[in-house]
Amino acid sequence: MLKELQLSLWVALLLVCGFLYQLTVKSSCFFCLPPSKSPQGLEALLGQGRSIVFLETSERMEPPPLVSCAVESAARIYPEHPVVFLMKGLSNFTQLPPNPTYSAFSLLSAIDNVFLFPLDMKRLFEDTPLFSWYTQVNASTERNWLYVSSDASRLAAIWKYGGIYMDTDVISIRPIPEENFLAAQASKFSSNGVFGFLAHHPFLWGCMENFVEHYNSDIWGHQGPDLMTRMLRVWCKLGDFQEVSDLRCLNVSFLHPQRFYPIPFSEWRRYYEVWETDPSFNDSYALHLWNYMNREGRAVVRGSNTLVENLYRKHCPRTYRDLIQGPEGSMTGELGPPNE
Repeated sequence: MLKELQLSLWVALLLVCGFLYQLTVKSSCFFCLPPSKSPQGLEALLGQGRSIVFLETSERMEPPPLVSCAVESAARIYPEHPVVFLMKGLSNFTQLPPNPTYSAFSLLSAIDNVFLFPLDMKRLFEDTPLFSWYTQVNASTERNWLYVSSDASRLAAIWKYGGIYMDTDVISIRPIPEENFLAAQASKFSSNGVFGFLAHHPFLWGCMENFVEHYNSDIWGHQGPDLMTRMLRVWCKLGDFQEVSDLRCLNVSFLHPQRFYPIPFSEWRRYYEVWETDPSFNDSYALHLWNYMNREGRAVVRGSNTLVENLYRKHCPRTYRDLIQGPEGSMTGELGPPNE
């Protein structure tokens, strides 16, 4: 009788433990990652030097479709690499409200090689020239703080850990074969929307020093593409591009504008137009969609047959399936499973 009672108690205990486990798994923790993702911390993950890094320096918690597409497309093009999305509004204790408004966050969290972490700028800037600047600057009085803080964060992240940084309006279409590179926006002018380096590369250390020494947040781009261009001109003697070929100086590649900017910023609306035949972008690794220029709020519309809609369908099918709406603000039909 005693043995039967003990056995019953053990069974009850196991049932209670199983119930508590299921309750924990189904909790609404916003930052909880699937068990396969949770063992590695941010520094261990980035320390592999192979990450694709995205940043969100606003407090925004739900990525819009273009951001979701950028992250998803990178995860598809680099399936063996961690795709790390650092979000300022996220913390280890943020709770996901019980409503469906965080569909993009849930979509990205479900992708195996996408990792969402808080962006802790103070910790990121430690042991870099940016730390003294950050601890003294008054962010509330800075005119372009969202952009300036992003410019600084991307430099520190790639200098510390290595990897590739991408803006959240960059759609990846094929792997970048370079290790140490900058992306030309135009002849003799560098962008900072995409770049990649091995950890502790001296070019990025020089960029951080120049960032602090010549800091001026009132001029848009002064700490970003203008900074990269200033430093590149010191590092290299820049020439003009010949056909679709890249330039190399010391151990840095300066990639032709066709690699990321086949449609220049002055023609950004062409992404939202219908093309008779969609371009192949055979010379491109990724496409920058110039979201900063999109003051008109142009969106991707399902069924519009615009270039950008077709890019979404091909390169970020989950985002297209789950987040892109028709002209009346509703889904215009279910798609089949994404071609992954």
